[in-house]
Amino acid sequence: MNLSDSNITLILSAYGSPGPLSYGFFFVTLVLYLTTVFSNLTLMLVISLDSRLHKPMYIFLFNLAINGLMGSTSVCPTILQYLLEDLSTISFTGCLLQSFFINVYGTCVYAILTAMAYDRYVSICNPLQYHSILTPTKVRLLLGAVYIFPVCSLIVQVYLTSRLPICKYTINKLFCVSLAVVNLACVKTALDSMYALALLFIFGFLPLFLVILSYIKILTVSIKASESAQMKALKTCAPHLITFINFSLATLSSVIYTSFNDYLSNEMSILLSIYFILVPPLLHPLIYGMRTDEIKRSIVNILRRKVFALSFLE
Repeated sequence: MNLSDSNITLILSAYGSPGPLSYGFFFVTLVLYLTTVFSNLTLMLVISLDSRLHKPMYIFLFNLAINGLMGSTSVCPTILQYLLEDLSTISFTGCLLQSFFINVYGTCVYAILTAMAYDRYVSICNPLQYHSILTPTKVRLLLGAVYIFPVCSLIVQVYLTSRLPICKYTINKLFCVSLAVVNLACVKTALDSMYALALLFIFGFLPLFLVILSYIKILTVSIKASESAQMKALKTCAPHLITFINFSLATLSSVIYTSFNDYLSNEMSILLSIYFILVPPLLHPLIYGMRTDEIKRSIVNILRRKVFALSFLE
């Protein structure tokens, strides 16, 4: 990055002057953000405290909660601040970092959901070999791949973007996204476009293909099983499938927000951006908390122990 570029100040023009509408969105965003933080921290605490949940699926779920917190925290405090200010500005370096963490959130969540689909596939299609296939070492390797490949790839993307000469200084969005930053450049190189397409294929279409393939195999095995086995498989896969569909819809809303923001009203832009950043991290722990018996039992047991401890102290 050029030294002069690091001192560039960008304007996020999607924000209007503070008023009743801004205050309303501020309140809604604040409530959703605080609820997201609380629900994810609660899920992480439950998984940490209950040794019976120290299994591959819940380890992946723990990391899903971490990524949800990272994604929402990388943007929501900034949105809350700018909703109350007349002029919303951010440095070029800060803009690059914000888009980087948003991309890490999106790619890592998809990677974790892919690992969870593999876990469900092994659990249903190879139940007798489950513990020999998904060993602690293999789980650590999968988690390493979930984080290392996306982070390293996105660091390269940030470096390529930072080298582009900047001619524009206004972004008509609530926060920085990669495409918006690239559109500030005077010229775009073929390398940047090809690299962005490669990232989209590797971290977007490939996980989608692998998850669909896993569920095709699960469906094939379930069809041949008994009715009780089919119901058990459905109950086991339902939370993950709902979570994956929810995040895919959120990603689609992000694509619409990124590509067609200039044609959307400010209200619609805010809703689409908040949906991608807040709704999946908010719903993921709620979905697993309501649909997974082991987590529900763990929450009840923890609450009982705390109530018993308080009664004993009295």
